[in-house]
Amino acid sequence: MAESHDAKKIGLIGIGLVGVALAEQLTSHGYSVVGYDIARERIDQLQHVGGKAANSPAEAAGGVDRVLLSLPDAAAVRQVLEGPGGILEAETPPAYVIDTTTGDPDETIELAERLAQRGVALLDATISGSSRQIRERQGVFMVGGARLAFDACLDVFRALSDRVFYLGPSGAGSKAKLATNLVLGLNRLVLAEGLVFAEKLGLDPAGFLELLRVSPAYSAAVDTKGAKMVRGDFTPEARLKQHYKDVGLILRYAAQAAQELPLSKAHADILQKAIEAGDGDLDNSAVINEVRRRHTR
Repeated sequence: MAESHDAKKIGLIGIGLVGVALAEQLTSHGYSVVGYDIARERIDQLQHVGGKAANSPAEAAGGVDRVLLSLPDAAAVRQVLEGPGGILEAETPPAYVIDTTTGDPDETIELAERLAQRGVALLDATISGSSRQIRERQGVFMVGGARLAFDACLDVFRALSDRVFYLGPSGAGSKAKLATNLVLGLNRLVLAEGLVFAEKLGLDPAGFLELLRVSPAYSAAVDTKGAKMVRGDFTPEARLKQHYKDVGLILRYAAQAAQELPLSKAHADILQKAIEAGDGDLDNSAVINEVRRRHTR
């Protein structure tokens, strides 16, 4: 493992919606965050919330024991870790990498094995929750990896959320994220379809949403996405195209397990059409747009 550094100094690679929310939580708990992103404007966002800028992943990882990753997919994780200027090229690589990316579980396991040979412990620490929920300490962390590594990073997790679950060896966090995202995404889609159906029946969508809150049909999606759907406010907290990527992973792993997922297949088609219509960069609540388009055909 790397030599010990200031435990309150954290590296952060990936400063998108989730990355900024993570940085805000860490700085508010007294951590010094040094971050990098390929987009300059995102590094400016990090500095705005009290973080410091690095010029490469290797620079962000230099002089820290723990590095957080918040990236779009497994390919980006590999590039940031093992590519030119990557974390492993730091003069002293970190002891722990906490990867919040929703990635491929098999690739996560293989990567953890490669990093272990370099003395770096990888934790796949996926998050259930949007950037807003992370800011409100409502994100749920699902962590896989060596138990000793998890214990060594527990202070970081506790700074980010009160809802932290250690699930087992490498890959467990990634697998749990896929399974929870299956349920979460379908809850969101059902809510969208129900709101449009109620509207078509002549009901007031806002009033119907309040009814759902106290009925057996309630789900957390009612609280997190209902108002956005009713108002048509699709300012992104979690982008639609990212969930489409996740559903693709879900279907691939279901096929490997010989499980049929008819609802997720339908969901993937709806998300694909939403992206083709230009909604990919909107909040995932914008799935209601595609439901409405299908009702008008």
